[in-house]
Amino acid sequence: MPVYIALLRAINVGGTGKLPMTKLKAICEKLGFIDVKTYIQSGNVLFRTDANETDVARTLDDALGERLGKKPGVMVRSRKEMEAIVANAPFSDAKPSFLLVSFLPENAPKDALDRMVAPDGEEAVVDGREIYVHYPIGSGKSKLKLPALNAGTSRNINTVRKLAEMAAAMEDG
Repeated sequence: MPVYIALLRAINVGGTGKLPMTKLKAICEKLGFIDVKTYIQSGNVLFRTDANETDVARTLDDALGERLGKKPGVMVRSRKEMEAIVANAPFSDAKPSFLLVSFLPENAPKDALDRMVAPDGEEAVVDGREIYVHYPIGSGKSKLKLPALNAGTSRNINTVRKLAEMAAAMEDG
């Protein structure tokens, strides 16, 4: 049974989209997902299921919409996809916490970078359903404008690497 990683959009420790990871785990278990594990309080959950990726994303997004009053958006990736995302990461000299991967629900449009405004020297690379962004001064201080990121959710490369490792351990263990 394959392992999937679900990355939830707009899930935070406080404010709007607040969802304790214990509740997220319970929702996933109620949906029939097996071996559910969460990772940090930013909406990352790993589990096993025989359902396909599209059905998993839709089912989890619907269930979260019922709980939160609004669907947050759920991006789902397999272990192999997460490993490839880490392996293909550009900006190898970037500080890991300054390299974010934005996960999109579908392939980025061909013109995704055309309207990018990067006043602080930010760089971006599109690779299918992911956009890698290097923030030289950190994402919190950045004034980057990149509308293509709005549909997705971002994680720093350290988090992506850890999620890939956790998925590998689940599949291999």
